[in-house]
Amino acid sequence: MSLNAIAYPNPPLAAAKARFIGLHGWGANAQDLASLAPYLQLNSFQYLFPDAPLPHPHVPGGGMWYDLSDLSKCEGLDQSRASLTQWLDNLEQTTEIPLNRTILTGFSQGGAMTLDVGSHFPLAGLVVLSGYLHPPTVRPLPKTFPPILMIHGSLDSVVPVSAARNARDVLTQAGAQVQYHELEMGHEIQPEVLKLMRDFITSLIP
Repeated sequence: MSLNAIAYPNPPLAAAKARFIGLHGWGANAQDLASLAPYLQLNSFQYLFPDAPLPHPHVPGGGMWYDLSDLSKCEGLDQSRASLTQWLDNLEQTTEIPLNRTILTGFSQGGAMTLDVGSHFPLAGLVVLSGYLHPPTVRPLPKTFPPILMIHGSLDSVVPVSAARNARDVLTQAGAQVQYHELEMGHEIQPEVLKLMRDFITSLIP
């Protein structure tokens, strides 16, 4: 299944030298993160925001990467993982921007997908916002990782901060380079998050 994506600007910047991809969370859609693009101020970046391939059962117009009702099964994850993997492979083959100049970002469930799929690609970096790590029974970790930025709210009532701390520790022990920040906020993206993101991304792709 191919993923539908919003490009910003539209049409995509012809002179783009790098790429930013944003994966939305459970029940949202591509518009949710696309609204952040103007505020990141990443010159010469192409922005792409794909919709998750599965419709959300309770939110009209919303999508999901997999069903959260039973985390032991993660029903739909295999399908979404395959779709996202194929979509990233196609980007590498059909555009002039290589994956090593691509940043994959995800919020909440999109953050989990960023770690799940992005860790297996030679990307410039991964950004995980209010996200978490799937258990190793879902997918083993790779031997090498792109640099990772994790930002989580200490007041997050949707994805507990303990999940982010656990992901940080597991990834670090596995050899990943993780920049980890906890901010006094809930399940959200505040202006300080955008600054941390921009600093991280421009350190990898000047």
